[in-house]
Amino acid sequence: MDIEVAYHRANARAGLLAIVSAVANIALAFPSLAADPKPDAVVKNRNIDARVFLDEKIKADAPLAADCLAEGRKWLDKSAADAAASRKQDPQFFKDGGWDFERRYSIRSVVAGRYVSVLRDDYMDTHGAHPNSDVNAILWDKSENKRISIRPFFTETADNGATMKAMVKAVIASLKIEKKKRESSETATAEWFKDLTPSLLKIGAVTLAPSTEAGKSSGLTFHYPPYAVGPYAEGQYVAFVPWETLKPFLTPEGARIFGGARPKGDADEQP
Repeated sequence: MDIEVAYHRANARAGLLAIVSAVANIALAFPSLAADPKPDAVVKNRNIDARVFLDEKIKADAPLAADCLAEGRKWLDKSAADAAASRKQDPQFFKDGGWDFERRYSIRSVVAGRYVSVLRDDYMDTHGAHPNSDVNAILWDKSENKRISIRPFFTETADNGATMKAMVKAVIASLKIEKKKRESSETATAEWFKDLTPSLLKIGAVTLAPSTEAGKSSGLTFHYPPYAVGPYAEGQYVAFVPWETLKPFLTPEGARIFGGARPKGDADEQP
């Protein structure tokens, strides 16, 4: 072999080894970049690739993890059945592969060491004009190991009652501020809010917002997927209602768990 050719090949091999070594070092320094986390449940066949993930904090609470995983598996089974039925009816929509679904459960806050707010984010690609997403919330009572609502924190939550009217008014006020930041038209904004009614079941997915005061919640955050209160292009919305707005309607337990202010970074994390 020509000495000059051998020299260049040796340098090339050395350069390649240096690159491989650098990539390996990055992977060691940043494990999240090395590999995606393993799903906690999965269904994968020619019709669908669907996954469920639980964050590490949820996994640390066995009853909560079991509850979320049971729900997630039901969602996987239903999604797989829907995909199979859709392929049978409209096989042309599967020429580029099956559906791609993903659900993630993550803890948003833990209040008074007892009340755990969990966000459930869904991603769904059925080969339509664009993928869709959804967001929902779970409020978990660690002392009872079960899901609850926010009703125990308020003296009454009847449809069209004083509490719900005050709540929906505050939600709309918060959303208007967010809409203005995104330069949405005022006429279109009013149209999107018509389905926000003073009913706990229709006002949106609610979580307890974190607080600057340890163990407390600064108020309620309401989470809306695309299309719920705005067009798809505007993405998700989060409305924040400070606890002081709802103070007249709090039960003793509500008064105990609310306090402080919303941390500055929370608005950035929950756009």
